[in-house]
Amino acid sequence: MEKKMTSGEIAKKAGVSQKAVRLYDEKGLLKPTDYSEGNYRLYDDAALQILEKIVALKAIGFSLEEIRDNLTAGEAVNVEEALRIQLKNMEEKRSQIDNVIAAIKGALERRGSALDWDDVATIVQNIDIDRRADEHHWDALRHTAQEPDWYVKIFDSLELKKKDKILDLGCGYAKLWRNNRDRIPEGSKIYAVDVHGGWADDFEKYVADNKDSFPKGVKISLLFEDLETDKAWEKIAKNKEYSMIIAHYLGFELKDPEVMIARAAGCLSDKGVFSYNGPGSDSWERYLQNVFTELKIKAPFLDEKIAAKKKMADDTEKMLKKYFDEVERISLPNKWHYTDAAELFDKFMEFYEEQEKFMSSKRDKVERYFAKMIEKDGEIVLEAFSYFWHCRK
Repeated sequence: MEKKMTSGEIAKKAGVSQKAVRLYDEKGLLKPTDYSEGNYRLYDDAALQILEKIVALKAIGFSLEEIRDNLTAGEAVNVEEALRIQLKNMEEKRSQIDNVIAAIKGALERRGSALDWDDVATIVQNIDIDRRADEHHWDALRHTAQEPDWYVKIFDSLELKKKDKILDLGCGYAKLWRNNRDRIPEGSKIYAVDVHGGWADDFEKYVADNKDSFPKGVKISLLFEDLETDKAWEKIAKNKEYSMIIAHYLGFELKDPEVMIARAAGCLSDKGVFSYNGPGSDSWERYLQNVFTELKIKAPFLDEKIAAKKKMADDTEKMLKKYFDEVERISLPNKWHYTDAAELFDKFMEFYEEQEKFMSSKRDKVERYFAKMIEKDGEIVLEAFSYFWHCRK
């Protein structure tokens, strides 16, 4: 007859505490095999194997809920798939932790004993901004990998010239300069501005590490200041007029973008260009509208979204014309490729989360349509457009 183990004995064999064994019991992960006459929990070798599996899964980062799902699935669970998903999750967590560590270290090095809770709030805010930008960036990379680099397209649209004096507002990770490092016109002077505690810190290190690799005469310097303060613009103005001012992916981060635009206009040379991007086009709305039309689904909110986006773009243009004599709207295309119907539908759910109930009710019908199109053509290619405004005084 197989000898049963007490909670203390099974805990010792698995290398965990008795408290952990009790917790796993409470969570429904590890039930006793039997009870003694004194009503103590007893466990057999099969229970020990389950406990060892719990310990192993917990060690590689699975939550107790995920472990319970794995145990419930038993041998039916695909171990490779589970590990790949967990690897992806852990890599994302590591990236987040690395960003937090870098932000805290940077704050301690810069401010030391002068730190206060406002500094902590700023760190959290900047990390969150970078996190959201990263999520969008990686999603775009997955679905536009076959297309020309997005930041090469933007770079080409700027038509930079030799010896340009460039002001890059809210430079962030600065993929515009990283991805086009060898193509920056000779003699360019780039003044990049952003706050500490985000990706700009990494760009500062990148510039220092690659200072001898830029084209002849190219100089990049960073100014760490909040663009919504007078102090920042006093320092920016010291370099006098700029032939190119870039303010990309910045408007949504500022309390009042118009204040920044007005100040930028005052720093631009007579023949200079101010490049700004604001609200996106209605490409996604019009695509889904066409799909809904084919499926005979009425979705008035899409008409409202299209009208709202047109108004936002028109309002942006109207605002820019207050400060610049010439305002040119440029549409840059980018094709998104999808081979998974559920993933494409999830993208639309992300866009229209306020319509979650409506969208969820149409999910099966729309996914079947997407799946049919993917089966027919191998993929769905959605051409989206982003608006950039090039402004001259």
